[in-house]
Amino acid sequence: MASLALLAGAVAVLPACTSIRENRGYIVDSTLVNAIQPGLDNQRSVEATLGRPTFMSQFGEPTWYYVSSTTGRKPFVRPQIEAHRVLAIRFDQTGNVLSADTSGIDQVVYLSPESDTTPTLGRERGFLEDLFGNIGVVGAPGAGGGAPRGPGG
Repeated sequence: MASLALLAGAVAVLPACTSIRENRGYIVDSTLVNAIQPGLDNQRSVEATLGRPTFMSQFGEPTWYYVSSTTGRKPFVRPQIEAHRVLAIRFDQTGNVLSADTSGIDQVVYLSPESDTTPTLGRERGFLEDLFGNIGVVGAPGAGGGAPRGPGG
């Protein structure tokens, strides 16, 4: 009887240990993506087919990006990217499609910081210099600040 209760408890807890999958960003529909034809489509038809892009280029040639990723994680563990896809649609200056390129997780750049501090340029100041550094400077002649004086003033 006790072993049956233990088995039932283990079966009840087992689904909690399964992987959790989450889709983020644009959900890719291959049929719609393949419908985009360079030379035939323009910005209006792409928006009608795929919807608004995740983001648009701010510089250079006009490009719309549709970004999607699927992450998976087990309970109490940091999520891991299982699939990542970026659809980049380039347009000419008149808004016609030049190309539609897809890249995957092989193009993702992983950055790894070297330490917990950010390097800065300039001299290092101590705590007391930060605390008392402006004493005597504020309001001193030539220190700037204040309203400009007129002639004779």
